[in-house]
Amino acid sequence: MSEEFKVEIVNPEKSFLSKENATEVVVPAFEGEMGILKDHISIISFLKPGIIKVYSKSEENKYFVEDGIVEFKDNSLSILTSSIYNISELDRNKIDQIIKEAEKEASGENIDDQKRYLVDQKIEVLKNLNLN
Repeated sequence: MSEEFKVEIVNPEKSFLSKENATEVVVPAFEGEMGILKDHISIISFLKPGIIKVYSKSEENKYFVEDGIVEFKDNSLSILTSSIYNISELDRNKIDQIIKEAEKEASGENIDDQKRYLVDQKIEVLKNLNLN
């Protein structure tokens, strides 16, 4: 019996990823990091800045996401996001650029607590990526 399910990640530009053979996906939900396996209960949740990990029998892929919505239903996972990067394609300069933009946003005078939390989360995740 197969333990695989379908994953699709979509951003405004295109269908970013479509995979039929995922065995596990870990997403950075607001409730905490959430692992999804085949036959998981149906869910809808919001994403916070973090790393999406997509596992299959032959590989593991990691993506940095800033926000989004995740829905799992009938063994099909859909992730809609405004911003996503394949970590294997990110270089140190791009990470530093994103961090600088986020730090500038965080230092703004008219930033509310929720937005500050999200920007701080983004900076923390990216700095941890930069250390590896």
